[in-house]
Amino acid sequence: MKNSIKLLPIALAITASSATAANYAVEARGDAMGGVGVVSANFLTAPFYNPALTAIYRRNDDIGMLLPSIGGSYTDNGELIDGIDDASDLIKGASSDPSKASQLQTTLDNMRGDQLKVELGAAAAFALPNRFVAANLFGKAYTESFVSPEIPDTGDTVADANNSRVRAVSVGVAEVGLALAKYQTFLGQHIAFGVSPKIQRVYTYVYEASLESYDIKDIRENDTGETVFNLDAGFVWFYGPLRAGISATNLVGRDIDTESLPSNPSKTYAYELRPSYTVGFGLVGDYATLSVDYDLNEAERYTDFDDNTQMIRVGGEIDILRQLKLRAGWKRNLAYDDLDDTLTAGIGLSPLNLFQMDIGASYTNENSMGAYVNFLTSY
Repeated sequence: MKNSIKLLPIALAITASSATAANYAVEARGDAMGGVGVVSANFLTAPFYNPALTAIYRRNDDIGMLLPSIGGSYTDNGELIDGIDDASDLIKGASSDPSKASQLQTTLDNMRGDQLKVELGAAAAFALPNRFVAANLFGKAYTESFVSPEIPDTGDTVADANNSRVRAVSVGVAEVGLALAKYQTFLGQHIAFGVSPKIQRVYTYVYEASLESYDIKDIRENDTGETVFNLDAGFVWFYGPLRAGISATNLVGRDIDTESLPSNPSKTYAYELRPSYTVGFGLVGDYATLSVDYDLNEAERYTDFDDNTQMIRVGGEIDILRQLKLRAGWKRNLAYDDLDDTLTAGIGLSPLNLFQMDIGASYTNENSMGAYVNFLTSY
């Protein structure tokens, strides 16, 4: 059971991510730069940040492929998985061994209020830049999963342990779309605008079990799924290296409800997929980039969990002879006052300019980290 407990959130996330994605995209270059991209993404990664950038490319760029981009992150704010593991071992002997009952009570007390969050994602893109209508066919997948304990407090340690539950909730969206963008001059100003119509498949999973009696294979039995149409849009202005832009993601809002809990038919979880608006400012040159993105609105997402986001992001990149790129960034979630800032870093490798591999990592604290990798090429 130890290994099963530790695999519970991971298995749930992978189960959902095999066919999922949301308004968040895994993209190692941007993730290494603090998550910026509204004005600093390139024509290949533009659909994940601002579709207008699909029309901004170098003259020698005729085609580009991103295949694949993968990554994930986790936040375990109370070392929940270790707590579940310890509790499951102590339950067996707590009724006959007072010392184990005392340890069990301490373990249960420490688990109250804990929450584990796991995010996984993947993306791919195929771009055809041109001066008429630049295009980028893209797909992405993202899943967000939460695991939390429900522990009663009656004063009877053994009874509380036997009646405790572990709940796992996951949502994901798989989407395929086509970014279309056009560059032009207007009143002497250089601008580009773009849209990304897309089809999304939204999934939710909910799972509940006692600390001792659950089966991972049952996770997918309590799921929902629906297919929807959605739309992203973006605009960018630039003058030399100076850029400003705005992007709007998921302009068609959706409310998504999970199936009910087995122990409580009236209990469901709600996920809000709402439009998100982000502005960006930056200096984007041939060998250096510095950019800032700011979310204009707060995204609530799960209404039952503290996962609201309203991010400010800062990131930069230095290009060394087109062979090595050094990146770093910082971001903060303004939705809460007590969250740690996240630091990011990464590199881009372009051996002989045949292809490029991007690697990124994020660090919030010892219980919250992430890693990302891209493989891409352009001709």
